Amino acid sequence: MTDELPPFLNRRGALSSLAALGAIGLGSSARAQQPKAASAPADPTPPKAPDQTRKAEPNASHPSPADQPGVVSRPVVKTQSDILYRPAIHFSPTSGFMNDPNGLIFDGTHYHLYYQYDPFAPYAGRVHWGHAISTDMLHWQDQPIAIPETKDGEAYTGCAVMDAKNASGLFSTTQTTGSDAAQGGIAAIYTRASPHRQAQYLAISHDNGRSFTEYAHNPVLDIDSNSFRDPQVTFHKPTNQWVMVVAKSRLHQIAFYASIDLVHWVHLSDFGPSGLFGVDYECPNLIEISQEGGGTRWVLFVSVNPGGPTGGSTTQYFVGDFDGTRFIPDDTVIGLTDFAKDAYALQVFHNMPQNEAVSIAWLSNWQYCQELPTQSWRGIMTLPRTMTLRRDFAGWIRLAQMPRGLEALRGPAIPFAARRLAAGSSAQVALPPGVALDLSMSVTVDERPRDLPLGDKGRTGRFVIVFGNEEGESLTIGFDAFSGQLWLDRNDLHGFAQPFFTGQFSTVLNPDDRHFDIRIVMDASTLEIFANGGLSVGTALIFPASPLDFLRLEASGAAATVEKLSLYPLQKVMDRETAV
Repeated sequence: MTDELPPFLNRRGALSSLAALGAIGLGSSARAQQPKAASAPADPTPPKAPDQTRKAEPNASHPSPADQPGVVSRPVVKTQSDILYRPAIHFSPTSGFMNDPNGLIFDGTHYHLYYQYDPFAPYAGRVHWGHAISTDMLHWQDQPIAIPETKDGEAYTGCAVMDAKNASGLFSTTQTTGSDAAQGGIAAIYTRASPHRQAQYLAISHDNGRSFTEYAHNPVLDIDSNSFRDPQVTFHKPTNQWVMVVAKSRLHQIAFYASIDLVHWVHLSDFGPSGLFGVDYECPNLIEISQEGGGTRWVLFVSVNPGGPTGGSTTQYFVGDFDGTRFIPDDTVIGLTDFAKDAYALQVFHNMPQNEAVSIAWLSNWQYCQELPTQSWRGIMTLPRTMTLRRDFAGWIRLAQMPRGLEALRGPAIPFAARRLAAGSSAQVALPPGVALDLSMSVTVDERPRDLPLGDKGRTGRFVIVFGNEEGESLTIGFDAFSGQLWLDRNDLHGFAQPFFTGQFSTVLNPDDRHFDIRIVMDASTLEIFANGGLSVGTALIFPASPLDFLRLEASGAAATVEKLSLYPLQKVMDRETAV
């Protein structure tokens, strides 16, 4: 996003106006909290979670052994698992531990992916900002660490914005350009986390995002909390101001602040508690997204950990309106970005052409991310996803996500002639070893046979996609035509086991509809499912003990017609040691 501060609005006047706006907002809040008449019922008091519970490490519910005094990490040993489970088209670090994406931005030439990174060990802690750049969001080039850990704390999640007109006043002007026009650049706003405080810091880049210099008078926003993190900033054109959303994590609130210079911030409003109970609210993102059929809506994403319905980490979203001061949801309904378990800390790209809405999330879960079978590296990003809004079968406005630009990686199609499957039959094709795969299908299951015994009615009309091997391992994605539900089952893969690594997930598609469409991207230890045009998305880590070398389609209880089927290998995009 770029700022558009009118030249006639000087900084002092703008800050005065902004301060007045904040005072008005606070005044309104104060008036709303004045005592009511005796006959009026009192407003319920929301629960207040403790905000200063941890004393020896940052206040976050996910484990960070490197932050804890006296804890010694195990030595890093590279194993065959590091190669077998390394994805070919998903971004992963060369070594160390990676979690949240942050600072996602397009600078006009390159897309920047910054990320939470411990470069010293495959465990969380000692957080720096890792960095990679790309011209297509697929072929990433590693860059040096962009923002390091310092004496003030770890460099937690934040954002990068394009301060193109130097609203911050921190970039040079006539000295380098010979012009009176203000020249800006990329600015990062992020959390510095110490055991006792989390505060928001500002840094600017003089080399197009490769490195950053901290603002001399940091922090720019500090409320004396150790549970206050993950700022995301966008420029709100109607009110001509920068708007920050930031999590008051343990209070289950998202705070809104405004600024005209990225340095001085005024509190506008709070959203929540709302949505899932959870423990920590993290990584809020606010973005205006196009709705299919016309118009746009504002969407507020909030990550929750732990407390997801499937266990551990999840990302929820609210659809509503933002007036520059407050976010007002359309209703009390919340959505989840994923029906499986391994997509967290969703972040959106800033400064996108035509305001395209694109996100990347961390492909893991805090319940087991530090115990995965890889030893020298841990952490994977999802594919970039284009986001739109669409009404579902019940009329709700929901998020639709589809992989962005993946067609450019396709090799020659793998022939697979499976058009009509009789009840109880199957069709199978061999898979090339070690490559990422892109499978798209459109299937209609026949009507249920008449006069079935009562006990058989619940087991008929299922279409199953099986990725398997001769060692008896299988990964299944299935559609039950007569309940309109899709399932994912990773239980029969034997490369990793852990109490929280649950194996089965499901989602509803369209009830009373025997047709479904699906796109599946499988890449080493990653699986991404896009069903029903992207309204139902499932993201899961998968760890087969041996490569999955065949694909089988099965029809159970009723015949099925495969209207469309395409199967492509995908070209490797990064210089990493993989199975192929």
